[in-house]
Amino acid sequence: MKWHRVQAILIRHLYLYQRSIPRLMDIFYWPVMELLLWGFLTRYLEKAGLGGVNIVTILLGALVFWDLLSQGQRAVSIAFLEDVWERNLLNIFVTPLRVSEFLLSTVLLGLIRIVLAGAVISILAYLLYQFNIFTFGFYLVPFVLSILLFGWALGLFTTGIILRFGSSAQVLAFGFIFLIQPFSAVFYPVSALPQSLQYVAYILPSTWVFEGMRRVVATGSLSLPHLGMAFVLNFIYLGLVFWFFYAMFSRVKEKGLLLKLD
Repeated sequence: MKWHRVQAILIRHLYLYQRSIPRLMDIFYWPVMELLLWGFLTRYLEKAGLGGVNIVTILLGALVFWDLLSQGQRAVSIAFLEDVWERNLLNIFVTPLRVSEFLLSTVLLGLIRIVLAGAVISILAYLLYQFNIFTFGFYLVPFVLSILLFGWALGLFTTGIILRFGSSAQVLAFGFIFLIQPFSAVFYPVSALPQSLQYVAYILPSTWVFEGMRRVVATGSLSLPHLGMAFVLNFIYLGLVFWFFYAMFSRVKEKGLLLKLD
């Protein structure tokens, strides 16, 4: 793996953001709108006496973590789609660039997007609602890392599907993550789900992250079983997703479909 090739792909994507309002809106505008929506809701629940003492921390903390997951997934998928839309995919892969280098550049791009979006909404949440993301203390680090790993796994999975079925499947880059949101227990505990759906929830790493986050708020201590299960499931999914992506890439390359991927 050569760093200069990874850096070249990363810089190429970053240049696209400099003068593109839609791309910047995807990073900043929509997360801020969600923050305002849920922030006003938490204020209403507090004033109406419908929430507990930690209602702001629980809901806004869940929103921040969910946005990190969403940004991680979309960054990987959309970075791939940029080349599909511009019919540039074949040009990239006739160079010495390796698939692993291409994937690493998209992961780094996702990390940059997450840092920018996370910083903006965390600052606004503090200024508008007195919500301090650092309430979670050191526990913030493993939670964020786990949620990012799952976001990248989802991004690679949707990219593999787009490789296989073409840009007709590109809607998954924007909507697939919402298919798992009801089962991830983002804004409510797993116990709120029907028993049959709880089994689905517990096979998602995101569920363990959000349940663990609420445990930190409620008890002030980190639940190692929750965090451990999140990482174990993440590594399992990442292994499966890498195998799936490389299988789809090999299939497309053998059939000469890179040129027709539009």
